[in-house]
Amino acid sequence: MIPVLTPAARRLRRLHRDEGGIAALEFAILLPIFITLFVSAFELAMWMNRQVMLDRAVDLTVRDLRLGTWPNLSGENGVGILKESICSRVGDFVPDCENQILLELYPMPKPDWPLPDPAARCVDRGSAEKPIVNFNDGPENEMMLVRACVMIDPFFPGTGLALYLQDNIGDGFAMVSTSAYVNEPRPGS
Repeated sequence: MIPVLTPAARRLRRLHRDEGGIAALEFAILLPIFITLFVSAFELAMWMNRQVMLDRAVDLTVRDLRLGTWPNLSGENGVGILKESICSRVGDFVPDCENQILLELYPMPKPDWPLPDPAARCVDRGSAEKPIVNFNDGPENEMMLVRACVMIDPFFPGTGLALYLQDNIGDGFAMVSTSAYVNEPRPGS
């Protein structure tokens, strides 16, 4: 005996065989993954552009420093001159550069070549006070290490790569650039 299907059972059987909308389901599942990949790729590309521009600006500034473009760079005067030089060269890649950059200048004596703390100090956005920074232009024929740390805001916070990068102070992430040079002998010495 063949079972008699009710109209509701027939509709359910037809609905079960219907394959319409399968592509929409796959699209709904995969779209967030592709958007996250795209946003992360864009964030990475912008981060790399900013890093390259910061490295270039620090290298050009260190070149001017090595050639003696600015005499007597000790203290706040020296920090201000170097910040202005780096920020003018990095351009719009680092917004509000002068308030987001922290510079350190370390002499590295020859006998033991002590390196500074590997963790670069950056601007603490949550604090109103300015950190005390080691800034010493060093004697002639001394190797000097220049380190710049800039706090950057991601373009798309809370997504993909930006979540991974935001493990630093505040709501940004740190970009660090380091360069070294040897102080040339000063004229008249």
